[in-house]
Amino acid sequence: MMTGIRHNLLKCGFVFFIVVVQYAHGQVSYSVQEELKRGSVIGNIAKDLGLEVERLSARKARVFMQGNERQYCEINLQNGDLLVAERIDREEHCGEKPSCVLKFDLLLESPLELHRLSLQVQDINDNAPVFPKNTVKLEIRESADRGAKYRLNAAHDADIGKNSVESYILEQNPHFVFGIQTTSAGRKYGELVLKQELDREDQQEMKLLLTAVDGGSPQRSGTVIIHVIVLDANDNAPVFTEAVYTATIPENSPMNTKIMTVSASDIDEGVNGEVTYEFSRLSDKSRKIFSLDEKTGEISVTGDIDYEEGHKYEVFVEAKDGYGLSSEAKVIIDITDVNDNAPVIYINSLSNPIPENVPPDTEVGIINVQDKDSENNGQLHCSIQQNVPFKLIPSIKNYYSLVTTGQLDRELVSDYNITISATDEGSPPLSSSKTVQLSVADINDNPPVFEEQSYSAYVTENNKPGSTLCSVTARDPDWRQNGTVIYSLLPGEVNGAPVSSYVSVNGDTGVIHAVRSFDYEQLMNFKVQLMARDNGSPPLSSNVTVSVFISDVNDNSPQILYPALEGNSFMTELIPKAAHGGSLVSKVIAVDADAGQNAWLSYHIVTSSDPGLFSIDVHSGEIRTQRDISESDSMKQNLIVAVKDNGQPSLSATCSMYLIISDNLAEVTELKDISSDEKNSKLTSYLIIALVSVSTFFLTFIIIIMGVRFCRRRKPRLLFDGAVAIPSAYLPPNYADVDGTGTLRSTYNYDAYLTTGSRTSDFKFVTSYNDNTLPADQTLRKSPSDFAEVFGDCDTSPEV
Repeated sequence: MMTGIRHNLLKCGFVFFIVVVQYAHGQVSYSVQEELKRGSVIGNIAKDLGLEVERLSARKARVFMQGNERQYCEINLQNGDLLVAERIDREEHCGEKPSCVLKFDLLLESPLELHRLSLQVQDINDNAPVFPKNTVKLEIRESADRGAKYRLNAAHDADIGKNSVESYILEQNPHFVFGIQTTSAGRKYGELVLKQELDREDQQEMKLLLTAVDGGSPQRSGTVIIHVIVLDANDNAPVFTEAVYTATIPENSPMNTKIMTVSASDIDEGVNGEVTYEFSRLSDKSRKIFSLDEKTGEISVTGDIDYEEGHKYEVFVEAKDGYGLSSEAKVIIDITDVNDNAPVIYINSLSNPIPENVPPDTEVGIINVQDKDSENNGQLHCSIQQNVPFKLIPSIKNYYSLVTTGQLDRELVSDYNITISATDEGSPPLSSSKTVQLSVADINDNPPVFEEQSYSAYVTENNKPGSTLCSVTARDPDWRQNGTVIYSLLPGEVNGAPVSSYVSVNGDTGVIHAVRSFDYEQLMNFKVQLMARDNGSPPLSSNVTVSVFISDVNDNSPQILYPALEGNSFMTELIPKAAHGGSLVSKVIAVDADAGQNAWLSYHIVTSSDPGLFSIDVHSGEIRTQRDISESDSMKQNLIVAVKDNGQPSLSATCSMYLIISDNLAEVTELKDISSDEKNSKLTSYLIIALVSVSTFFLTFIIIIMGVRFCRRRKPRLLFDGAVAIPSAYLPPNYADVDGTGTLRSTYNYDAYLTTGSRTSDFKFVTSYNDNTLPADQTLRKSPSDFAEVFGDCDTSPEV
């Protein structure tokens, strides 16, 4: 019944195959017909092995055929079905073997797991019977007796079992019938049996069609023409010296190597005893490897012999005499293995790249090594040549796991070229190697590091907003975003204002820019904190301090503190008529908000009503008489003093000194009666001086210093060396008073005193500071209108 069902399915065009699952020592066996279409289901390997279908893809399940690089089976990772991946020809793999079993390995990873699969390939009738020759020539003597038998080579069918040759059909004729015989070696051959004697005079030759039919379904057949020539009688066939010949040769034997010589003898004489040799049956593969000398019976090598292609060959040699009688002998040729195949290394799995923080003993790849040779020639040893943090651990069969042996650091080594060597145990041994390239993936394990522990930036005051102060650089050895450095300001304050209102930093380049214009007189230096952060996850950072130093620029003109204009009054110095040469008359006091040489001041008399009467100390600003006061000297004296700093370019300021030579205050009012001519001439001079001052000085303050007259007690003459006291209110709070370095020396102290009452009152003298100097308390204070006509206007302007 089963046969009927299979027959019906085949008629309908369906492919029928039988699946048999068995477990034996971890193996699974399937039975399947040859020549199935690609994609045909062999069985569900996941179900048969108890594997989880959903994990087949994650575990990279795949099938390898042992000893063959071609893949005949594959796994459907979605449902676990074992499928036909390529045409399977039973005859190609097993030839005439009654049983054809193909071995496969099922490999799974994570964890590594190996299953062995056996595929029993069932024969189908896909080959027709084939005769060795298209025409068989037989020469038969007419004297042959009825029942004489003539041997013919049987047809060969590559299929086995029922699909092989089952019967022969000889064309209807009056003389011959056909039968099948079997030799002692199990070899079948055909016999043409004479059932009726031949008559050469009636028929000299005949051609009979012999058809070989197999037992497959559908049935296949092959034909041969038997050409019978009627001759005289030849009643003895050749006889071989041995029924079976054996020989052993190594693989890779060179061309024309002699294997053996077969020999047969025929007791007939003449042509009937001449023996020739030929292969009675030879496969296409054997035909390319061996040749037979038809006269000598010598078998030689004519092709490449490879042990891995075939271990043993069986050929049949036919000896035939001159008139067609023949016999057959079997020749068995064994091939011995030679170590002619180097190991082959396969990379079955490789994790690439590898994170640099993987722990030691992490599996990163699976290596498979194969050698087609047998026994010791196929025994392998696998190793890694270089000193790298990887090693090979033997696993199942010829599989090795490639694992790490230490901590990886991409910043030290980012790529590894691992050379894997495999050596067999042949003599001499053969080896091969394969280089595996592994890259190390970066992990954000390094913070940015500044090139310097701290940075200093120098900038001159009055800089332009946006100008570059300095550049900071931080390096991060990590890769890509892990090594991308971003710069930023840390929050902070400078003089109570956010640090971002003073400087900014370019986040990409680390260039620091000034946000505003700096003023040295307000801020000489400050510090900011910068952070360098990488773009990793999580990000790493480091900080650095940047000190910004502001250098001074000569942008402040000297400021004259004394003489100074207070309210609506001018201060005028009074000089006693008895003052001698060298007497201290007054002092010009000035300061400069700049620093260093920009604040070094020098004093000069620009214009004097009497050039030879007064001089000024270039460093201290002290005004002294150069000679004794005489009666011919004018009572009113006017000096224009310029104060210059030492900057480049130099800035200056001017002031006017109003001096009155008088011993009596009553004389001061008489100065108003000066003629208009003289006033106009002096006014013209002052205007010229004022124009010069405007072009050469930046800032001028007008202060009138009251004259002080000194007299020494118990002495006939008075020495005028008094000093004028300058109240602390004259000094701005941001001016330093440092001896020897600043602009205002603390060693000078001036005190001025003036008696109250009528204008004719005498000066009040006080105790001198030393034996030679009398402090004068005579300083005259009047409104500006009282002196406008006497001295003219007083201007203070900066010198450019």
